Amino acid sequence: MSRRPNASRRFADSGSIPFVGALHSKSRQSPLLSLGLVVVNLGLFYFVVRVLFLTVRKLIGPLYAGGVSCTQELQRLIPILKKAYGDSMQKVLHVGPETCSVVAQLLKEEDTEAWGVEPYELDEADNNCRSLVHKGIVRVADIKFPLPYRPKSFSLVIVSDALDYLSPKYLNRSVPELARVSSDGLVVLSGYPGQQRAKVAELSKFGRPAKLRSSSWWVRFFIQTSLEENEVAIKKFEQAAAKNSHKSACQIFHLKPLH
Repeated sequence: MSRRPNASRRFADSGSIPFVGALHSKSRQSPLLSLGLVVVNLGLFYFVVRVLFLTVRKLIGPLYAGGVSCTQELQRLIPILKKAYGDSMQKVLHVGPETCSVVAQLLKEEDTEAWGVEPYELDEADNNCRSLVHKGIVRVADIKFPLPYRPKSFSLVIVSDALDYLSPKYLNRSVPELARVSSDGLVVLSGYPGQQRAKVAELSKFGRPAKLRSSSWWVRFFIQTSLEENEVAIKKFEQAAAKNSHKSACQIFHLKPLH
């Protein structure tokens, strides 16, 4: 009498067990699947970090060693400047990085018109900034060359975080040019020596590290370029600043216009 072969023996003799091949196939695919998940997770991580970086950058503006931005300082000084300059704040040109933020704030002031010159590329410009550029209120222009404005086009010209990146060769051209387009005066905000330097990541934008000069250096420079300090504006500004208990984090120079 013949015996039926045991089912388990048949499977063993055949050298395979049901679904084992499928399991092996899945195990062969798992490294690829894991790699895909890693790539997806890295992409998601990069996206989150990028969004956080842009958000922080938009909130705090350009960063400097020492944590000081003269453009941010200027935005705090606008009410004090209005008290010091009065009617001269009716038609203002701001020159410097993040000029869209400064111009937007100035335009909120009563009886104030404002324009801006961004001396560097506009990175990650928001809708408001793009609108200001589209309307011609803000321009991107290299201040080492003549400005696209007629003489005395503005009552007051304010410069922040721009001149510190120019060599004396270009300062000799740029500062008189800024004074040329002003009818009532020029205000210059500059960092204190040893206070702030451009971060390495910013060098591609500014072209060179900041050269922070002493107040005595600036005074000699203004004399050499036939620019006089505006003593009346200096006195009014100091009085307004003292009344508001404000101590500036940047050097501030008040200059008369060229005649």
